[in-house]
Amino acid sequence: MIIERATAEDLDVLLAFRQEAAAWLSDLGTDQWQRPYPADRLLSTIEAGVVFMVRDGSVTAATITLTPEAEEGLWSEQELRQESLFVNKLTVARTHAGQDLGGRLLDWASDQAYRSGVMWLRLDAWTTNKPLQDYYLRHGFEYVRTVTEGGAVNGGPRVSGWLAQRPALPSAAHGFIEQVGSGAQLGEA
Repeated sequence: MIIERATAEDLDVLLAFRQEAAAWLSDLGTDQWQRPYPADRLLSTIEAGVVFMVRDGSVTAATITLTPEAEEGLWSEQELRQESLFVNKLTVARTHAGQDLGGRLLDWASDQAYRSGVMWLRLDAWTTNKPLQDYYLRHGFEYVRTVTEGGAVNGGPRVSGWLAQRPALPSAAHGFIEQVGSGAQLGEA
């Protein structure tokens, strides 16, 4: 499998991934990702060069967004002084579920963070999705805290405020062939 930067041509695939994941999550009893993600915001992150696609032959198997910017209101000023990369929108196609592809992507992201010279790989997860939180804990993340106030809509409740981090470490165990090319440097804020 190869990993490469997403292009504008991947927008429809990424939106379909999100819908597929939302349906699967709903079947599991969680409301995570039930609101459609704005296509223009997704295109903006693609154009910023921080969205990556895993290809298994001609099939897109997974995606991850890896950015130096934290979502506002989640991490303290002191934490933000420690350079980090942030995982967002990690999604695996149902056709590739059960192969620990997500875990391999997290190892790849940790390696990218290490190579970028940052200290931490961080993420926020859905506050009510305990199985997802447990997944991240099994993959080397340590729970930091849960932020429940100051959501994006009118400062209301935050739905994705379970914070976790793991040290940025080198890893070749992910096994991806990297074809990320040039673009925005991940360690630059």
